[in-house]
Amino acid sequence: MQNSEVVMVGLGYIGLPTAALIAQNKVRVHGVDINPQVVETINAGKIHIVEPELDQAVASAVEQGYLYADTKPVEANTYLIVVPTPFKGKNEPDISFVESATKAILPLLKSEDLYIIESTSPIGTTEKMKNLIYTERPELKGQLYMAYCPERVLPGNVMYELVHNDRVIGGIDEVSTEKAVNFYQRFVKGELHKTNARTAEMCKLVENSSRDVQIAFANELSLICDKADINVWELINLANKHPRVNILQPGCGVGGHCIAVDPYFIVADYPMESQIIGKAREINNYKSFWCAEKIKNAKLEFELQNGRKPKIALMGLAFKPDIDDLRESPAKYIVQKVLQNANNEEYYIVEPNIETHTVFKLTDYKEAVEKADIIAFLVGHKEFKELRLLKDNKVVLDFCGIDLK
Repeated sequence: MQNSEVVMVGLGYIGLPTAALIAQNKVRVHGVDINPQVVETINAGKIHIVEPELDQAVASAVEQGYLYADTKPVEANTYLIVVPTPFKGKNEPDISFVESATKAILPLLKSEDLYIIESTSPIGTTEKMKNLIYTERPELKGQLYMAYCPERVLPGNVMYELVHNDRVIGGIDEVSTEKAVNFYQRFVKGELHKTNARTAEMCKLVENSSRDVQIAFANELSLICDKADINVWELINLANKHPRVNILQPGCGVGGHCIAVDPYFIVADYPMESQIIGKAREINNYKSFWCAEKIKNAKLEFELQNGRKPKIALMGLAFKPDIDDLRESPAKYIVQKVLQNANNEEYYIVEPNIETHTVFKLTDYKEAVEKADIIAFLVGHKEFKELRLLKDNKVVLDFCGIDLK
């Protein structure tokens, strides 16, 4: 695409919807991804991820010539970095993808360009990239606008929330903040909150760490209630009748590429100060192990009581209900853990939001429930909540509050 105004480096779960949204506003976007298959798919007007309304947005943007994908960037006025930030070693954030993306656009940068990082990043990453750019291109020092603006969208509702959610925008200086605000104003209807880059970076991490701590409290309650022979779902419902109490629902852990990951960005840099944040991560990780052990014990108890090995349904692989995203999924970890201890039992692995999996053989959820002796609900998919168990002799392990009738 010639004369692109925006270059979007990274066309994943956030980059592609953002690129499509910008293109819908008749701004020419040049999307960049290192995966040639992703590039080919997008240029055919199709998508490689599941997200409501994204397929129509991409198809329309490509057809009208406002969105084009490639494996290499081109010259533009605005550059958005929306690449993964994985870990190396023991939960140490790795910003090498952000650095590689920045290096890829280095030769293209010119005076008055706007450079924005949206990738979840450790505090100080925007400043590091500023130093990298000005070290390699000293003639541009003080002539670029640079800012950090994290996304805060919910998978399954991304296209709506990209438009309507408030955004936090932090520049390396006030003029950079203003420049970035002017850019986002073109397609965001939510309020744009101005700050500095370090605060914006921390804000993203704090939002998800707060959620992780709240979920850890609910998960810890579930562990206590299991020992105390108390229905945790009823308990939380009653406790939440208090006007100033709002306990979240427990699950089989915490997943996704945000809540399960972002707290480590704080813990890695501030280990002594982040005691509650670090402990919450331990609790939520332990909950997944605990669920796997409960399934293992149920399996052994069934065999002792019935003199045969049980058929076991493992219900759900996604990291949260009604999506196809398996990143950092506690349910997937539990399934892997259970299968490691398999001993000729028959397993039915269920995930209604995906058709196939490279490792697991998937079974239809109705068939799995009908055939299984032990049913372990790992994810609260809407399909599962509509089930009716016809036989009373099934063992049901409900780790996500399915509440079958």
